[in-house]
Amino acid sequence: MLSIPVRTVLAGAVQVKGSFGADDTTWQDGDGVPVGAIAVTGRLSVAGTGRYYFSGQFSGSARGECRRCLIEMETPVHLESQLLFAEDPAESDDDPDVYPVSGGKRGDEIDLRPALREQWLLEVPAFVLCRPDCKGLCLTCGANMNQGACSCTRKTEE
Repeated sequence: MLSIPVRTVLAGAVQVKGSFGADDTTWQDGDGVPVGAIAVTGRLSVAGTGRYYFSGQFSGSARGECRRCLIEMETPVHLESQLLFAEDPAESDDDPDVYPVSGGKRGDEIDLRPALREQWLLEVPAFVLCRPDCKGLCLTCGANMNQGACSCTRKTEE
């Protein structure tokens, strides 16, 4: 469960264990959504009047292309995360590291998913390599050089 009622947290720290996948409504067009679900574990507790602190981790896999040979591959993503939520909207407007308590119809739930979405997007690597010694593609014919030399006659400039 990644949306926790405030009254539950006020009664004592809450152990968080849940997941959300690529089909979750939190994702927006253009997001690098995960392959499968993102597993989330942690603890949510009170951090002062109208403030709540989440400390935990999430892990999953992202799909991308090798930047040299363009093969599709999965990259594991794992992050330790600390998040601060505030009931006062001005506090989250002033500080981008503070997230609003905005879940539920009256703002009486702490929905971790939007903050975790943002953390995920920051953590997923923009450029990945299938292996450190990837040879890439032939600049002339486009053959994958990892599978052996190509048969084109490349001209080299001297």
